[in-house]
Amino acid sequence: MPDVLENVREAVAERADLPGMSLMEHLTELRTRLIHSAVALLIGFCVAYIWHERLFNIVQAPMDNLHYELNITHPTDGLNIYIKTALYGGGILAAPYILYQLWLFISPGMYKHEKRFVLPFMSAAVGLFFAGAYFGYHWVLPGALHVLIGDFGKRFHAIITIDEYTGFFTSIIFGLGIAFELPILIFFLAVFGIVDAKFLVRHTRYAVLIIFVVASIICPLPDPLSMCLFALPMLVLYAISVLVAFLVHPTRRKKNKPTTPATT
Repeated sequence: MPDVLENVREAVAERADLPGMSLMEHLTELRTRLIHSAVALLIGFCVAYIWHERLFNIVQAPMDNLHYELNITHPTDGLNIYIKTALYGGGILAAPYILYQLWLFISPGMYKHEKRFVLPFMSAAVGLFFAGAYFGYHWVLPGALHVLIGDFGKRFHAIITIDEYTGFFTSIIFGLGIAFELPILIFFLAVFGIVDAKFLVRHTRYAVLIIFVVASIICPLPDPLSMCLFALPMLVLYAISVLVAFLVHPTRRKKNKPTTPATT
């Protein structure tokens, strides 16, 4: 922790020469980006609602494949679930534009040569999220439903409401999607000089502990093997993050930057 705090102070000092913005300018910029993101989310919601039944069919497919039925307990449950499904779908549709707004907000604190990472950043962020969501949808969620309902609950009559199922669905899909963003987080920390590859390697044991704690939280199954299956891709992503930190850290870029010979 002292190393991180020292790196933060050094990163702030190194960027003191960048054009500054007042507090009100920062707040105005933040408001602009939030408004643009909200408008994009609203448009995405409207587009997704046109296909809300098809979207919910995708959400319900893991239950249908295992021949489990969903139930409602309130007259408004059907409407609410379609609205939620369209909202989640709209958020996914608007995600690239929202990420771009995030980039525009933080880019004033970056040097010109760092801003070239915008396309790799957006591509990697969207790709990693969908990779985590795909992993959860095709492997984790069906396996969890089979074990929890088909094995542990086989002696009982399962009455699963659509609200409970969608909450379970989103916790797995979005939980893994966000967990797969680990290299993006490390990328920013490394770009700003807060962490480097040596720091990550030196604190690997703590990272492994944190990864397994996170895996135990988002894993819906109680057995250790399932938790390890959750933790395995995050461990691989952590190893990738070490490489990312090595490539984009400011000290490495300075070493690779050609120096001009001194004039007499």
